[in-house]
Amino acid sequence: MIEAKLIENILWIGLRSATPLLLAALGEIYAERSGILNLGVEGMMAVGALSSFATALVTGNPWLGVLVGMLSGGSLSMIHGAISIGLKGNQVVSGLALTMFGLGLSSVLGRVYVGNQLPVEARFLPKPVEPLSSIPVLGKVLFDQDPLFYVSLLLALIMWLLLYRTKYGIVIRSTGENPAAVDAMGIDVNRVRYLSTLIGGIFAGLAGAYLSVAYNPAWIENMTAGRGWIALALVIFSLWDPLRALLGSYLFGIVEASGYTLQAYGYSQWLLNGLPYLLTVVILTLGATESMRRRMGAPAALGKPYEREER
Repeated sequence: MIEAKLIENILWIGLRSATPLLLAALGEIYAERSGILNLGVEGMMAVGALSSFATALVTGNPWLGVLVGMLSGGSLSMIHGAISIGLKGNQVVSGLALTMFGLGLSSVLGRVYVGNQLPVEARFLPKPVEPLSSIPVLGKVLFDQDPLFYVSLLLALIMWLLLYRTKYGIVIRSTGENPAAVDAMGIDVNRVRYLSTLIGGIFAGLAGAYLSVAYNPAWIENMTAGRGWIALALVIFSLWDPLRALLGSYLFGIVEASGYTLQAYGYSQWLLNGLPYLLTVVILTLGATESMRRRMGAPAALGKPYEREER
């Protein structure tokens, strides 16, 4: 009985830990599918978390906080879009700068909120779905979660359908593979890339909002704790597929939850807590080279500015 409760607890916490990773990865998949590499996910998540927390604290409305977080992430992503798409700048440098800017901005503006917690009415709380939550083990894991958890599941399915079952998805994927061919068809490549980058920013803001109004409804400095980098690794791990990102996120989340739970049973806290980051380093290292990314099925034009004259 103790082992069953332990597994249930790890899975329940793991799926909650995985939700911001999933949301951030879904948005980045769209950006990268269009050919835009945005390494600013961590910074956009941080600003999204702060703006959501502040809005929910002032208004008492968590949904309004989420909306502001999404708008914040989307606004920041347009800085990256302007540099990497409009000015044809280096996407790696722009993304890294965006991460530093977002982390710094959230740190400075968030000082007045450090240590504050959201009141109960301004946060998302897990709520059991009766009678499904009474199912042994899986009932609590799947049917005793907060509303944004279910929203993330629905979004994963919708994003997969859009990407693989609609004309719009074909255009995005084609833009990431061969932007010149898309341009030749009369489709505005820059518009597609701007929109995909904006989607990535909105989802990163939503991921940050989940952290501050649902997962840990309080403001602490650097509360993203490297989750933006894990999301970037998940994009590679999932082979740029939204449904694979769902499974990968849950794997990372369960590994992270194991670190919190198993240390009470004598396992090394440092080793268990470091496992998600170790996996991230391994995956990012594997995807660091052009040849390896191509073997994994990365978009051919990923990270490359499109110049119309190059047709």
